[in-house]
Amino acid sequence: MRCWLKIEEMALEELMQRLNAVSQCADEIMHQDIIPLYAADIQDQLKKQFAYLSGGRGGDGCPVITFPDYPAFSEIPEKEFQNVLTYLTSIPSLRDAGIGFILVIDRRQDKWTSVKASILRIAASFPGNLQLVLVLRPTGFFHRALSDIAFRFNRDELKMKVPIIMLGSVSELQGYIDKTQLTEDLGGTLDYCHNRWLSRRTAIEGFAQKVKQTAQILQSFGTELAETELPNDVQSTSSLLATHTEKKDKMKEDIRVAVEQGDDILGSITKPVTENPEYKLNQDQLDNQTTVERLLAQLHETETAFDEFWIKHQQKLEQCLRLRNFEQDFREVKAALDIVSERLSAFSDVGNSRSHVEHILKDLANFEEKSHETVAKARMLASERDAFIQSNHYAVDSIIPKCSELHHLCDAFTTETERRRNLLNKSLELHDLLEKSMKWCDEGIYLLASQPVDKCQSQDGAESALQEIEKFLDTGAGNKIKELNKIYREYAHILNEDLKEHVQKVFQKQESMEEMFQKRQVSLKKLAAKQTRPVQPVAPRPEAFVKSPCTSPGLQRENVSSSESSALRRVNYRKAKSEMTELHQSRGGSTMDDEENLAVLRQHVMNELIETERAYVEELLCVLEGYAAEMDNPLMAHLISPELQNKKDILFGNMEEIYHFHNRIFLRELETYVEYPELVGRCFLDQMEDFQIYEKYCQNKPRSESLWRQFSDSVFFQECQRKLDHKLSLDSYLLKPVQRITKYQLLLKEMLKYSKNCEGAEDLQEALTSILGILKAVNDSMHQIAITGYDGNLNELGKLLMQGSFNVWTDHKKGHTKVKDLARFKPMQRHLFLHEKAVLFCKKREENGEGYEKAPSYSYKHSLNMAAVGITENVKGDAKKFEIWYNAREEVYIIQAPTPEVKATWVNEIRKVLTSQLQACREASQHRTLEQTQSLPLPLPASSCASPSRNHIRNTKKTEEKKADLTSLEGCGTTVAPKYPEKGKASPTSPDKKAKRHEVVSDPTPFGLRGWAKASHSLDASEENDGWSSAEEPLNSSDAEEEGGGGGGEIKLTPGKYTVVTDYDKGVSEEFTVKSGDLVQLIREGEDGLWFVKNLSSGREGWIPANNLLMLIGNSKSAQSLSSSESGTASSNLSTSSSCSDSCNVSSTSFSDIKG
Repeated sequence: MRCWLKIEEMALEELMQRLNAVSQCADEIMHQDIIPLYAADIQDQLKKQFAYLSGGRGGDGCPVITFPDYPAFSEIPEKEFQNVLTYLTSIPSLRDAGIGFILVIDRRQDKWTSVKASILRIAASFPGNLQLVLVLRPTGFFHRALSDIAFRFNRDELKMKVPIIMLGSVSELQGYIDKTQLTEDLGGTLDYCHNRWLSRRTAIEGFAQKVKQTAQILQSFGTELAETELPNDVQSTSSLLATHTEKKDKMKEDIRVAVEQGDDILGSITKPVTENPEYKLNQDQLDNQTTVERLLAQLHETETAFDEFWIKHQQKLEQCLRLRNFEQDFREVKAALDIVSERLSAFSDVGNSRSHVEHILKDLANFEEKSHETVAKARMLASERDAFIQSNHYAVDSIIPKCSELHHLCDAFTTETERRRNLLNKSLELHDLLEKSMKWCDEGIYLLASQPVDKCQSQDGAESALQEIEKFLDTGAGNKIKELNKIYREYAHILNEDLKEHVQKVFQKQESMEEMFQKRQVSLKKLAAKQTRPVQPVAPRPEAFVKSPCTSPGLQRENVSSSESSALRRVNYRKAKSEMTELHQSRGGSTMDDEENLAVLRQHVMNELIETERAYVEELLCVLEGYAAEMDNPLMAHLISPELQNKKDILFGNMEEIYHFHNRIFLRELETYVEYPELVGRCFLDQMEDFQIYEKYCQNKPRSESLWRQFSDSVFFQECQRKLDHKLSLDSYLLKPVQRITKYQLLLKEMLKYSKNCEGAEDLQEALTSILGILKAVNDSMHQIAITGYDGNLNELGKLLMQGSFNVWTDHKKGHTKVKDLARFKPMQRHLFLHEKAVLFCKKREENGEGYEKAPSYSYKHSLNMAAVGITENVKGDAKKFEIWYNAREEVYIIQAPTPEVKATWVNEIRKVLTSQLQACREASQHRTLEQTQSLPLPLPASSCASPSRNHIRNTKKTEEKKADLTSLEGCGTTVAPKYPEKGKASPTSPDKKAKRHEVVSDPTPFGLRGWAKASHSLDASEENDGWSSAEEPLNSSDAEEEGGGGGGEIKLTPGKYTVVTDYDKGVSEEFTVKSGDLVQLIREGEDGLWFVKNLSSGREGWIPANNLLMLIGNSKSAQSLSSSESGTASSNLSTSSSCSDSCNVSSTSFSDIKG
């Protein structure tokens, strides 16, 4: 760098010297260094032509200055006279001017007095050397004679340094100066035009000035270029280079114009010779030609000097620009290398499964492909070092270290990438081994489970089973883990805590499976070795008869026969005992095998749950990295249409939140239950609150799908799909969360099916109920967001509990008569939304469109505040109808559900809301005691079954239970009689957590209820409906009698035989069904409000919920003989279930809902 600065200083100094020489030479050529006077400055004075330099020469080469006859000679100002003479004497060369000038004063037309004055003035003002003064005296006789006389007498006065010769004629003048050197007005042949001479002199002097100015401008420009500081960025350097180049081009253009100007002047001087080769240029013309040629030479010298300087300066600027480009590229490449190195460091995970490792390897390959351009650019930039060295770049000392750094970074990145790939390949190898071992274990467990116990009791069956086991064990050579320590040593560099724990679990599972095989082999070998031979009577040897005492042959045969019989009996006894023992063992083994088979099935459901969960997490990650992240990638921005930009949140919703929940929390929690699949319900319950995030995703799904349809053909999505190598487009992956949340309930059902008698069965059932509740809440929220026309905030109405379409009739007391009449015949189609604080009536409107856009919208009509709402559960003539009334039946809405089950669900839910409101009012009234609440004048039916003391105890207990768990209240009328689950099964969770779980459940339908019996009404003969309201005052009740009539006691079922009055196919066991007219026997009451029932008509047995039994048996009397107290109680309880086919439909819970 310093060397370059020194070189540039030398170049500038040389340029300055050469241009100074040009300026001085131009002045010397034009004699401006002596007399700085230009023709252009005195052009008007020269035009007067009172003196001129014709170009003629005397005999010895003296320049001739002619003073023509000028009448106003005496009137010329002294300054002008002096300037003209000074200028004329400066034109000839110094050599010619040094010889002296010849003055020709033409006064032929003048007077002597003027001649004298002219001579005196010229003698006094002439600035040059004079050699001779020739005066053409006046031609008039008088003035001629006078001039002769006066000249003789005034010789001393006119005495000059040179002789003055008075000439009388032109011929005499030609005696002193050759005719060819005199102009035509003096009788000569010299070609002279004063205007032409003046124009040429002006042009020559202008050209000389141009040459000098050009040299001076180039000096300034060279100084400016040399003193300009080099910028530190590419743009400024490029701009500076462009500016300097532009100025240089302008300078070159000025020089070119000046050269053309000089060539034109030179051409005009030599034009006569060009036109006439015989033409001889006079001395002044020759001097002019020489002057112009010298000026042109100086101009060429100026241009050459500047070109040489410019080449060096341009080289410096270009090298500076190249350096700045290199530095900028270096910064960008280094930053890019730092980014890819940082991203590479993120590939620290060795994977938790084969698919996970393959996904990481695929990501690493994609990352390496994307990073290849960066690394290649870095290597290419580093390879420019040699080019900088060869070009003798002034900053090569600072470039070489940067190039070396780039080489080092690229090598480090390549090495680290290869190391990561090797680690992942090693991890893939380990996971292959683990999966082979897991698969081998699963196949082995399946083999054990699939071997029928009954066939293994025979010798052939046992041997066949042994052969199957031995054949299977032979396949373990290449599939199982042989030495755990060897695995630890071979894969030590990739074994983290999680992977090491996974290896241990797989090895433990393998050992457990092999132990199971060993036990099974021992059992089968015993069965195969056992040989059952027939017992044959053995004849006594002959010696026995010889040695016997003398007895009759008959007695001997009798004794022998008796001995043989006794022995045979002993043998048969031992055989029978052995067979009984083996039968008992085989039965026990069969039970154990069944439990083992269930355990295998549970394990496979768990494996499917975990594997699909891992795949789900990987798919979410793939979408987030392959699509969502790419929308923020500057390199992909040109593929995204402007309308799609900033729409990532709409397209993907809260998928990232879902991914983080499953990846960081749920998947890890699931993996902790891998050995205890029957307890996985706890995992779902612990995380149930987090599953609410799916509601937000599903609510955004219509907007996401609409946006996708607009831009599904976008090049951006196609490019992302190509990079990911996906066969399906993005919309298929955006549907994954919706599919996943619905998949859980199927897996939970499968797990529950194989875990009926396990410890975690209750948690599984509760988790299933909660998941179904979430699905319902999601579905309800999808409908809720489609409500239009509601002015308020729907969130202020509380949680959405139910929604559905109904036929609605109105029957308002204050309405118009025509409205009443019309309401009886023409129903309105309304979609109802039941919230905690209000019920909304909307009109469903179908929309045109595709996909989610085809979903209906709901036009809001009106709403009812739940604080002033009452219900009537039964409407005469239709089991699907119920009433919602408002403000003491001022407004009555008759609601017809699609099915009785839907009606029952809605009535129960509305009853829950009203009950909770009633309880809230009671708790708010601190001064109202429980006794006052229960002392309302409610007339009891004659068939009431319980004593006052028992009712009081039950009511007190009921109130306490309602306070303990408000969310589980159910019942009819003002009596809510909960039946708690039987003791014996403790919940695995704390009460606080249970309460929280119930809060999470968004489906208030009876999915989550276990062990609650529903009380059935008895209908008043004079009334056709039963009223229910949340208010205690009679304001919202139909009437006092209705309120009292609904207070029947709890129905109590007793064992016995009953006749079924309606079909039923919803038992716990799918095979158990009953039909109307079948005779069934209630055998015993179990847990969770279920009765074990036997269909005496078909012989099948099964469990049926108690509330559904009321619907099935109706008023059927038990065929079993009861005691007096039991009989009275039973008949009393059953008599309260009048009109059971309707009322029990209302109060019963569909077991299909409980099953999920």
